[in-house]
Amino acid sequence: QVRLLESGGGSVQAGGSLRLSCAPSGRTFVTRPMGWFRQAPGKVREFVAAIGSGGKTTYYAAPVEGRFTISRDNAKRTVYLQMNSLKDEDTAAYFCAQNRNAVPTTAAQDYEFWGQGTQVTVSS
Repeated sequence: QVRLLESGGGSVQAGGSLRLSCAPSGRTFVTRPMGWFRQAPGKVREFVAAIGSGGKTTYYAAPVEGRFTISRDNAKRTVYLQMNSLKDEDTAAYFCAQNRNAVPTTAAQDYEFWGQGTQVTVSS
């Protein structure tokens, strides 16, 4: 079992930036592709970004492409989501997750372990 802990959420005005972090707790952790998802009230959880184990392969959802950047520091066992030019519609709980496969994917069912989420609120 892998427990993931997100941090870095908060409230920001539209146009601002936030950086989310995700790190595992405990000693048992296998370097696997990671992803970020988000869920707004009353909406289904949606894919935001994914990154391969080595950090070279990345995927983004269309609404965040060009504004968000996913990265990872394997030495620190941490995955980041840099969010710039935030919009009202980015308001959601953001979750990091570890993929069970060897390659990054965009489907939530491919992710085995999930964090509890961190809230991002963007106001105009």
